Amino acid sequence: MMFNARFYLLMSAISGLLSVALGAFGAHGLKKSVSADMLAAYQTGVQYQFIHTLALLAIAILLLISNAGPNVINKLKLCANLMLVGILLFSGSLYTMTFMSVSGGFPAWLGPITPIGGLTFIMAWILLAVAAYKLPVEHLPADQLPAEK
Repeated sequence: MMFNARFYLLMSAISGLLSVALGAFGAHGLKKSVSADMLAAYQTGVQYQFIHTLALLAIAILLLISNAGPNVINKLKLCANLMLVGILLFSGSLYTMTFMSVSGGFPAWLGPITPIGGLTFIMAWILLAVAAYKLPVEHLPADQLPAEK
């Protein structure tokens, strides 16, 4: 399903808020409750969520200001959808594994979800590169280019 720029902007705001809140919780609330390895996995989830939240924000802004054709717009929207799915799968699985480790462990099927989220991120970045390549290039006449000093 393709959403509009407003939706992606809202999702980036919510995800940014959650990134900060989850990061603070991990730094202050989880240190004594989980192993060092699980804390590192949790911090990786927060870091990747934050990075991809900023990318989602940039895509939302591009959708707001772009005058590109529907082909590029649809690629940007699909890219944004993949970023959201990647955040849910990659970061969400790391958060879930960390929280479940507090109560004794997590199911084996949960581990493979993380790399699926990572692949989703990779697909999103590839799609963003394709959308960028397809953007129309503006050519300035030579007399309008800034002069070299």
